[in-house]
Amino acid sequence: MYKGETIEAPSSKKTRRNWRGFFQAFGRAHKKASAEFETSMPLLKHLDELRQRLFKAFLAVLATTAISFVFSKQIIDYLAHPVGGSEGLVSIDVTENISIFMKVSLLSGFVLGMPFIVYQALRFIMPGLKSNERLWLLLGVPFASLLFAGGVAFTWFIMLPVAVPFLTNFLGITTQVRPANYFDFITRLMFWIGVCFEMPLIVMFLAKLKFVTAKQLISGWRYAIVGAAIVAAVVTPTVDPVNMGLVTAPLLALYLISIILAAIVGRD
Repeated sequence: MYKGETIEAPSSKKTRRNWRGFFQAFGRAHKKASAEFETSMPLLKHLDELRQRLFKAFLAVLATTAISFVFSKQIIDYLAHPVGGSEGLVSIDVTENISIFMKVSLLSGFVLGMPFIVYQALRFIMPGLKSNERLWLLLGVPFASLLFAGGVAFTWFIMLPVAVPFLTNFLGITTQVRPANYFDFITRLMFWIGVCFEMPLIVMFLAKLKFVTAKQLISGWRYAIVGAAIVAAVVTPTVDPVNMGLVTAPLLALYLISIILAAIVGRD
């Protein structure tokens, strides 16, 4: 060690935190988070509006289901009319009757609450659409509802009066109809035939988007007949000519309506 040279002792204490720098860093982080939050506000507002719309639709279905509870017995009797009313049904499970009561009540409440559900969906979608798109949506929703209701009415008034006696009296064997199987059968049949009746609307929108034309639909009429027969075989409970014919004929009529709508839309 040289004379006059000093050696600094190692510091035993850590460097103290600079509180001023800490607050400055915190302020910068706060400003950055605030800016990111402001940019995400539109999305948060849309999500909050969606939550409110869903909650209102849920309350509507809850109210209509409560109303349906009062009339569920009458609805069950009406739906069981093709098999002779409720007296024509035989339950073999302890909980079968109450489960059918609850199922019919929930389905009835959902059907009654559907207009309000559609209204809430439209209120959520409409602000983001153009004026012409709003017009198409306003025309399409009632049209879709009418087509679906037409399919349900066709199933109830035309198909079931023929299909149920044929199925229950086939080969002359007495059939004891269970409530669970019966209501599951008619609700599925009504639903899928109602969906099939939406074909003109679907084709019209495809023509509007230039995916298909009326000329293409006319040239493919042979494929349409085969497709209608396949759909009828899948939807109907049996593959007998009577039930298949009852479904195939209206499907072909709907295909003809689809061609007309595609030609009208294709002129725009």
